[in-house]
Amino acid sequence: MNEIDYPRRHFGRRKGWKLRARQSGLFKSLLPQILLKPEPGELPSGYFETPTREVWFEIGFGGGEHLAAQAAAHPKIGIIGAEPFVAGIAKLLSKIDETGIRNIRLYTEDAWDIITALPDASLQKIFILFPDPWPKTRHHKRRFIQMETLDEFARVMKQGAELRFASDDKSYVSWALERFMAHAAFKWTADAAEDWQTRAVDWPETRYEAKAIAAGRACVYLSLRRN
Repeated sequence: MNEIDYPRRHFGRRKGWKLRARQSGLFKSLLPQILLKPEPGELPSGYFETPTREVWFEIGFGGGEHLAAQAAAHPKIGIIGAEPFVAGIAKLLSKIDETGIRNIRLYTEDAWDIITALPDASLQKIFILFPDPWPKTRHHKRRFIQMETLDEFARVMKQGAELRFASDDKSYVSWALERFMAHAAFKWTADAAEDWQTRAVDWPETRYEAKAIAAGRACVYLSLRRN
């Protein structure tokens, strides 16, 4: 494992409203069955009970709409989701319980624990969808997209792997795109404006995205390829 002291990337709150009884029950019954305890160097395919063709990672899955939809559409893909917000975890646990999806594994602490534990070239896709933009200038250092983050992404992603990023915050889009374009390991795949103005057909909508669109905010969808 790399011995660099990586910065933490979770600064937000963990708890919101009180969970309903069923949700609390799923934290005790279902979550322990799919909860990850990452070990340095362990292949992520080993996190799953059944063989997986690829492993994908969603960082900050919110209410889990996108993650659950991707898992249901790709049952032979193992998908890791990292999210510390208790209400979001509860929503996804309910979806998993209702649908019987079995190719999801969750981590409820800082996503950096997963990233730094992963061996080289072990992920085929990474999703960072509508992360906290930290709009105040003094908080920009808290944004998840930093050059050192991309260094680690480049390490754990296979050649040709895809990184998807979405936001409705113009400042964060500019910030992220500046760093993506400056990093030699990544290539922005857009050929025309519609490529970043419109979600791909295999890119399920998130609840936050729907709220942003309803409020009249334009969303940007970036797809980067690992060189």
